[in-house]
Amino acid sequence: MKFSHTVKEALGNYVYALVDPRNSKIFYIGKGKENRVFQHAKGALDDILEDALSENAPNLKLDTIRSIISEGKKVAYYIIRHNLEEKEAYLVESTLIDVLTYSPFNHDNQLTNLVAGHHQWDEGIKTIEEINVLYDCEKIEVKKGDNIEVKKGDNILLVNLNRSYNQTKAKGVYKRNNIYESTRKYWKICREKAKQIDYVLGVYKGVVRCVIKVDNHSFVTQADDGTLFSKPRCCFEGENCLDSPYMNKDVSDYPFGSGGAIRYI
Repeated sequence: MKFSHTVKEALGNYVYALVDPRNSKIFYIGKGKENRVFQHAKGALDDILEDALSENAPNLKLDTIRSIISEGKKVAYYIIRHNLEEKEAYLVESTLIDVLTYSPFNHDNQLTNLVAGHHQWDEGIKTIEEINVLYDCEKIEVKKGDNIEVKKGDNILLVNLNRSYNQTKAKGVYKRNNIYESTRKYWKICREKAKQIDYVLGVYKGVVRCVIKVDNHSFVTQADDGTLFSKPRCCFEGENCLDSPYMNKDVSDYPFGSGGAIRYI
């Protein structure tokens, strides 16, 4: 299935939904142009789609499409908005993904999207309390007393997310699936320092956007996208602490150096 040249010209950039005909539920939201909307089903049949080539890792979107086809049915395609500027397409896509995956609204997430929408981390659905925390942040302070924020004994690594936070502009090694992945790797840090880190705090525009309580770490010489490093870089693993007292705190009193990517507290 494909659009004619005339239709492709009229559509421009668009946002689309893939719908399961067995239950009439949307299972994927995407943006694209020309015949992008049809390429998922083709990839499910041919096993040539890029996101299906991860060493036999399960892919919920493609598995759903294969299941539909195996029952002799066809994926239903819907164009939700078209003739958009690319920036507008990102906004519509991310808004729909946000609404369809936000847990207070959707107890059973029905989408198979692997990557969050554009700007979902900072501009997605939030409660009024979360908005106030995000834009009226308290400063993180290193001090003693009842109101201590950085606990005595916690070794903290601040990491700069300025090159990976906005994924529409991120390139190469900075392309990531989510903010946890952006925060945990790939950092130039000596092995002795890495052993001491208790928390890694992902910082964007002076505010902590992600907190990882470190369980372990490793060093790699090559990134997932094939980028080779001249010296091994550190990858942390641990719990993504959404309710950490360090979350959404202002750390502008601890700036990164010129061109710097890390800072210790």
